[in-house]
Amino acid sequence: MQKTALVTGATSGIGRATAFQLSTMGFELIITGRRAERLAALSAELAEQGTSCTSLCFDIQKKEAVDQAMDELGERLQQIDLLVNNAGLAATAEPIQSGDWNDWERMIDTNVKGLLAISRRIIPGMMERRSGHIINVSSIAGKEAYANGNVYCATKHAVEALTKGMRIDLLPYGIKVSSISPGMVDTEFSLVRYHGDQQKADAVYQGLTPLYAEDVAEAIAFMVSRPPHVNVNDLLLMPTAQASAVYNHRE
Repeated sequence: MQKTALVTGATSGIGRATAFQLSTMGFELIITGRRAERLAALSAELAEQGTSCTSLCFDIQKKEAVDQAMDELGERLQQIDLLVNNAGLAATAEPIQSGDWNDWERMIDTNVKGLLAISRRIIPGMMERRSGHIINVSSIAGKEAYANGNVYCATKHAVEALTKGMRIDLLPYGIKVSSISPGMVDTEFSLVRYHGDQQKADAVYQGLTPLYAEDVAEAIAFMVSRPPHVNVNDLLLMPTAQASAVYNHRE
């Protein structure tokens, strides 16, 4: 029987690459994102590959929008085998004393509350079937705090804690819960963090080879493809040129 995966934040970067990776693994896909045109284009590309794909356009920061989108799935909401909580962002790189409240709120609402809103709707179906897999996309920022990372690091530390708590709570139901924590990944991440400043975003990756979205998607595929008795609790994935959140080597 064909399995169904829901991937949040699928319009770019890791989410988009993960959707294509899961497509090659035979999953039926439900993809979500805020940008309607990108979502439609991705859905069309996946359909061209023969993948059954449903797209849901909404802002994960708004719980009412999340609930409305989940309601649209009807009975399919109870049949999701894999949830990839990928939607997330860093909205600033300012020290705590000069951070903007709106940026903080955006990160908390997306990275923590958005993850919770989606998970809360999908978990009951997994519990009823006593099977399923949840993969939360965390970050090296969830393991180490660094200068000017403050609230973003806090949200990813929260993802780490939520992942562990989910795993404990859902243990009796045979549901796998995993997290993947990448280091530097060349996506739109830095462009969003620096509010569209392309020069600053490009500088983050200058002089080294970062991870690419496809690298993370392949790691997610590995986690998904383990046999039923094996769960990858946490996978820390770094570029060879990066030793920690703050130590990297540039040519």
